[in-house]
Amino acid sequence: MTDMTVSELGRRTGTTADTIRYYQRIGLLPDVARSPAGYRLFTDSDVERLAFIKRAQRFGLQLDQISELLGVRDRGLCPCGHTRELLTGRLEELDEQLESLSRLRADIEHLLQGDSPSEADDAWPCGSGLIEIGARPKGGRK
Repeated sequence: MTDMTVSELGRRTGTTADTIRYYQRIGLLPDVARSPAGYRLFTDSDVERLAFIKRAQRFGLQLDQISELLGVRDRGLCPCGHTRELLTGRLEELDEQLESLSRLRADIEHLLQGDSPSEADDAWPCGSGLIEIGARPKGGRK
């Protein structure tokens, strides 16, 4: 195990020193030994743990969810089942977001074609109305 300072750990993982300190403060990274000068000394296992945290974030997991997974692992248990549950939930969230974005895209396409958005038929007489309304001077009508 090679001891490294917070800045060295940051360079190896592409993480800022402030983020590393924050993760330590909230318990995602464990307390570590300190040098005689008071510098935190991290090891290769901290590099691996931080890499896991970053991967989990890339998949959209929140820090509290990541903390749960790390806690299970730290107790010597396999977090695989819980990981599957969290990722399944994340897929469901992504599907909902994709559906919402698809509806928004369709509404914008209709607006650009001169049609009314599906949820606001009475509010928009025509697609160009959106531009005309937005271009009016604040003081009154043209």
